[in-house]
Amino acid sequence: MPDTSIVAAFDFDGTISTTDSLRVFVRSTVGTPRFVLGALLAAPWLLGAAFHLIDRGTAKAAFLRATLGARPRAQLDADAQRFVQDRLPALLRPEMLARVRQHRALGHRIVLVSASPGVYLRPWAASVGFEAVLCTELAFDAQDRFAGVFAQPNCWGPEKVRRLEAWWGPTPPRVLFAYGDSRGDKEMAERADHAWIRGQGKLMPLTDADAPTRAS
Repeated sequence: MPDTSIVAAFDFDGTISTTDSLRVFVRSTVGTPRFVLGALLAAPWLLGAAFHLIDRGTAKAAFLRATLGARPRAQLDADAQRFVQDRLPALLRPEMLARVRQHRALGHRIVLVSASPGVYLRPWAASVGFEAVLCTELAFDAQDRFAGVFAQPNCWGPEKVRRLEAWWGPTPPRVLFAYGDSRGDKEMAERADHAWIRGQGKLMPLTDADAPTRAS
């Protein structure tokens, strides 16, 4: 029988996708010259994050300010729809899409947990049946233009677990599966009953019999 007390949490970049989707989205949206110029303008923040002098979210916001500028929400939404339709399919890993379908077929709740922005993750995730998208959200000003900052903390590392726990509230799942590929997924993997990190072994078997009951 379907068991909705089982949750499967998937990272996106490097896990479901083959590369950093944000860079591809920005470059396809603004063009290569603006992308390169923005990276140069944001270089002090990007280098600061690389040397752990500032947090990743601050650097990412600086890069998006320098590339996207004060882009209207409606234009970003249109850019995202084109990206999801024209560019994103080529970046997806078939075996991970199959794993998403397996969880759905077993009646598990599936949730996308990503540091990339919801502007394009939400329409894509809806198209493949994710119940929820927990991600980095862009903030918009009074004129409904990108404000150059995030509405919430960058959804990376410990923030992924905070978002998951807020999502399921007082009723945590009986079993949590987690899929990731990098340091940003470490805490989510540690919170899970079954965790898989790309490069650290084959995908775990997936049957109802593999789902243990969490000790009380």
